[in-house]
Amino acid sequence: MGVQVQRRLFTVEEYHRMAEAGILSEDDRVELIEGELVTMSPIGSRHAACVKRLVRLLDRAVGDRAIVGAQDPIRLGARSEPQPDVALLRYRPDFYSADADRSLKIPLYARYGIPEAWLVDLLEERIEIYRHPTPQGYRSLHIAHRGETVSPTALPDLELSVDEILG
Repeated sequence: MGVQVQRRLFTVEEYHRMAEAGILSEDDRVELIEGELVTMSPIGSRHAACVKRLVRLLDRAVGDRAIVGAQDPIRLGARSEPQPDVALLRYRPDFYSADADRSLKIPLYARYGIPEAWLVDLLEERIEIYRHPTPQGYRSLHIAHRGETVSPTALPDLELSVDEILG
């Protein structure tokens, strides 16, 4: 008579708390499927190129009628949050933003040395631009409002209108 193995199923909230606690990191290629953590296949260069091509083609074709997502998590009920390669989403003014962006993702990006992160806050109608990462967070925060332009550090000659970004 063998030992019976019991599986522990997780909810999406528990899955997110594991990421917040550092049990799972951005580098962990896992997704939550029916309560179980499932390892995702590595993305090869041909696969990545195909996803990029498809995203570009769809984005051009749909314009403002829909949102094209690439390898973004999609919540499906209480116990599943898969990450499809490409998703065509119904248009929403908040672009499916997550409340955890400011408290979870921005500090994570800083900890991993991402030089710049933008958070578009549709409710407050502003763009928060975080720069100069440290392990404790970003040292610099610039808030841009309607009527202003913003430029990414990597492309300083590219000026984007805050009004156009916010819609």
